[in-house]
Amino acid sequence: MAGLGALPFFGMLLADMGADILTIAPPRSRENSVPESRESYQRDPVWRGRTRMELDLKAPSAVEHVLRMMENVDVVVEAFRPGVMERLGLGPTLCLAQNPRLVYGRMTGWGQDGPLSQIPGHDANYLAITGALHSIGYPDRAPVPPLNLVGDLGGGALYLAIGVLAGLLHARQTGRGQVVDAAMVDGANSLMTQFYGMRAVGRWDDTRRANAIGGGAPYSTVYKTLDQKYVAVVAVEEKFYEVLLIKLGLSRNDIPNRADRAQWPALRSLFEEIFETKTRDEWARLLEYEEGCVSPILDMGEAPLHPHSIARNAFQMMDGNPIPAAAPRFLGTPTQHAPKNIGSAIVLLSNWGVSSTTIDALVAIDQAIP
Repeated sequence: MAGLGALPFFGMLLADMGADILTIAPPRSRENSVPESRESYQRDPVWRGRTRMELDLKAPSAVEHVLRMMENVDVVVEAFRPGVMERLGLGPTLCLAQNPRLVYGRMTGWGQDGPLSQIPGHDANYLAITGALHSIGYPDRAPVPPLNLVGDLGGGALYLAIGVLAGLLHARQTGRGQVVDAAMVDGANSLMTQFYGMRAVGRWDDTRRANAIGGGAPYSTVYKTLDQKYVAVVAVEEKFYEVLLIKLGLSRNDIPNRADRAQWPALRSLFEEIFETKTRDEWARLLEYEEGCVSPILDMGEAPLHPHSIARNAFQMMDGNPIPAAAPRFLGTPTQHAPKNIGSAIVLLSNWGVSSTTIDALVAIDQAIP
């Protein structure tokens, strides 16, 4: 069921791994949760690998035929507020009655229950109550939302993918499907497990940039270079830190002790002065291929041109623009971008074993929408 952001990303991941996916989208004149036109749908790389139909699910006839189609599918996923699919007549109880092996994935921000379950929200809202957003940024400035990577895509789409695939394994072993409740707030909480564990044993300070992870340590942070660009320095382990010092021409005996947090400001100042003596690319040539764990920070125009990206074909061209390659990679069944034009719904539904009567009815409804 077409939705915003995280759900199309979930579909992209499965499509790239070979899933046959039908996107059921509402008429675009009534809903803004999908691309405005079929043309923009084709251009957006996140929507690749899917066949698309526009159906008005507020019409009983459309719901009746979609419900019949459930008999022939392995998975249905939706990202509406809790209760919407039930009101449409396509809730999990009815769908699982049609197909007991069905895996019914539900992705929301807050989850299917709880006091916030009916409240609208976006990525930063979900991160706000997990401790994640509070932990990112500088102590004297507002917390920094990490794009929508942690809530929508990490906590939502990736956890939904894990849940759906696990549900499929269970269904094939037992013949019983189930509902997967993938809440972005739950996924974001899960992603914070390491840090809550560190906090429990006194190894984490709630003050931003006061910890070894998150930019607080002078040997694990970002430094500005002569040309006003940046390098990432993450020489956490002692052996890598030693390499860094050697390459910078420093001796442990002559610099502040990194094990003493009270000396972190002085050590940071020293590194700041040093890294501002060369350009980013000069530091990259000197340090990137050494074991000091230093990397140039690239923008999205530069990243596809990095030698490592080129060697691993990390980006592929789509409509003249570089797009990240499909991931993860499988050696036996290589992953690749799903084709943009996946074919007609008639062929797809026929391959699924949907009856010709249901196919004809669905196609007629789709084609009747202006």
